[in-house]
Amino acid sequence: MIKVGLIGCGKIGQVRHLPEYAANKDCVITALYDINLERAKELAVKYNATAYDSVEALLASDVEAVSICSANTSHAEITIAALRAGKHVLCEKPMATTLEDSEAMVAAAKEAGKRLMIGQNQRLAGAHQKAKELIDAGAIGKVLTFKTAFCHGGPETWSVDPGLNTWFFDKKRAAMGAMADLGVHKTDLLQYLTGQTIVEVSAMLSVLDKKFADGSPITVDDNAFVIYKMDGGAMGTMTVSWTNYGAEDNSTVLWGTEGVLKIYDHPDHTLVLVKKTGETEYYDVDQIQTNDNQTASGVIDMFIDCIKDEHAPYITGESALTAMRAVFGAIESSEKGCVVKVNG
Repeated sequence: MIKVGLIGCGKIGQVRHLPEYAANKDCVITALYDINLERAKELAVKYNATAYDSVEALLASDVEAVSICSANTSHAEITIAALRAGKHVLCEKPMATTLEDSEAMVAAAKEAGKRLMIGQNQRLAGAHQKAKELIDAGAIGKVLTFKTAFCHGGPETWSVDPGLNTWFFDKKRAAMGAMADLGVHKTDLLQYLTGQTIVEVSAMLSVLDKKFADGSPITVDDNAFVIYKMDGGAMGTMTVSWTNYGAEDNSTVLWGTEGVLKIYDHPDHTLVLVKKTGETEYYDVDQIQTNDNQTASGVIDMFIDCIKDEHAPYITGESALTAMRAVFGAIESSEKGCVVKVNG
């Protein structure tokens, strides 16, 4: 049995990591840490684990692998410390808050000879995997253009400490807003689906509506509007938002030389293939996860499998770097008002 620990006992740890570890027959939860020690102690009772009062104490224990679900600004520091302590690491997205830190995490994993996996779970959604299969089989020909969106009402109801002063809105702890929280998912997904790497980005990031409890604007972006150009020639748009105060939009549409593929875009079908000839095929694979409807992500099982079977993680740190470069490129593009080249 692989002994695992959780660093950061917030909402994502509580609704995804801990239940999925508990359901996996090849691992056991033995260690928990949170800046709120009482929260860690309560969960330790639930999972028959030990609550530690520091990250250092947890890493000094006999855990073999850890999930890092802490605030964005601490990802790199804790990941590198865990790898150097001889632990395998599953780090939540965004990978880190600077490109230098992201690259340092990858380097630390190589140096330690340990696995580093990033929680880009959208690759594992059923309709996305089916779409990848269809695209690779040539169902829509060469991908030419695309549009993707990840838009909901914001993290203030999702956070373990809900409300307008959630850490997601605070640049000191989150560093980045909707672009990193939601945009990194769809950036990674676009590269996964198309098999192409983003090389140019033009973006506008803004605070359109979100405010702290005192009425002042939040200090990170609540909306981002992005144009991506891929190394294979495809171009398209990505919209991410924390101000969609209606139904969540998590759709992706890709147009190719032989047809169009619509993913989580139809009210009744999770995947729709419309061929150039007009023939339409429907695939009812699954429903996308939402904040209000959490289902097993598959990320934890893949992380445990790569440790148990001694193979590279399905979503390696290296594979996440190209998406992170695009995210940082989008932020730079918005700040400077220009097109930014990435992954060159």
